[in-house]
Amino acid sequence: MSRSLALTVGWRFYRARQSNKFISFIAFASTAGIALGVGVLIVLLSAMNGFEKALEERLLGVTPHAELIGVNAPIDDWQRLIDDAKKIPGIAAAAPFMKINGLVQKKGGFQAIQLVGIDTQLEGAVSTLPQFTDKVSWNSLGPKQGNHVIVGRSLLKKLNLEIGDTLALYVPKQVSGSSSNFASAKSHRFVITGTYTLGGELESTTAYIPMDYSQSLQGFGNEVSGVRLKMDDVFMAPRLVRQLGYSQEQIVNMLDWTRTQGHVYQDIQLVRLVMYLALALVIAVACFNVVSTLVMSVRDKQSEIAILITMGLSRSSVMQVFMVQGTLNGIIGCSIGAFIGVILALNLSALAKQIEELFNVQIISGDVYFIDFLPSELQWNDVYISVGLALAMSLLSTLYPAWKATKVDPAETLSGG
Repeated sequence: MSRSLALTVGWRFYRARQSNKFISFIAFASTAGIALGVGVLIVLLSAMNGFEKALEERLLGVTPHAELIGVNAPIDDWQRLIDDAKKIPGIAAAAPFMKINGLVQKKGGFQAIQLVGIDTQLEGAVSTLPQFTDKVSWNSLGPKQGNHVIVGRSLLKKLNLEIGDTLALYVPKQVSGSSSNFASAKSHRFVITGTYTLGGELESTTAYIPMDYSQSLQGFGNEVSGVRLKMDDVFMAPRLVRQLGYSQEQIVNMLDWTRTQGHVYQDIQLVRLVMYLALALVIAVACFNVVSTLVMSVRDKQSEIAILITMGLSRSSVMQVFMVQGTLNGIIGCSIGAFIGVILALNLSALAKQIEELFNVQIISGDVYFIDFLPSELQWNDVYISVGLALAMSLLSTLYPAWKATKVDPAETLSGG
């Protein structure tokens, strides 16, 4: 009974507060601050989730989760290595590759480029590259297709070339039986048969050629530079690639994505942490306004508090009355903030695109980042955590003012003392 009475009186006090314009303004400011903090926190966390998803699907979809590369000699029995990889739980697929570093001449100098020889029949299992190019371009990298090459859209623009043009590359000729000794570089001509659009540095520095042609360039038979691996869980890559590498008789380098692209993931996590702390402080400042509102409300309602205590309302119920007022600020602010945050998070990519078209600006440059759009992925756990954090802070902010309300002396207050 006392609890329902406290809720009723607290709701009446909350509504009656509108008569005091100054208290009403402070209450509005605290509610708006909580709503703003919750909404922005949900939007920015969704953006970070989007970056993580884009990192996994785009960048880590094309770059290998892990690689085993021959050290003193190329890998000859790569089929057996792939069979060994399939026996390890957690390794989804494996495929051979060739890597050749070369130089392409452009206006004003040379551009370093890495040629990657791939087997199109096996590469699709470990890479999402077919999703970022067309079927004709992909098929041009099949066996016995000759000197075909597909390059990134950014590199094609830098070189001022088009599909069908000839690309001259200076490629080192490897000495037979060695993976580290090279003769002088030799110029080779490739026909550009397609492009891929991925964004970021990879698009400007990596080109793909048929596996058999890359082997002939290096004087290899059936040997390859290494084997790339795809994991069921990308975070298991460091452990699994070592498990496979240590089981091989041949000496191999064991590389994983945390060494080549790990800085991108760490940057995303750092930004997420900084944003969480900053916006938590925004919510905390808004909750300080709740304290101010309740302190002024207690002073404004001293006579009513004294009357209620005289009529038999317990001091714990008086405390609950003012806790209800402060919690209502938090509930309303969180509800508004969560609603706005969810709507914006679900439409963030489309809104960013409209802003780019309206003001003719580019929010994210594909030449700098690994994507050229603002990604967003709403995760309801982030909504629950953001709302829970704000509600907890608003509830804690009510404790001191509510406790002060219980210290009102009815006799002194009603006597005008």
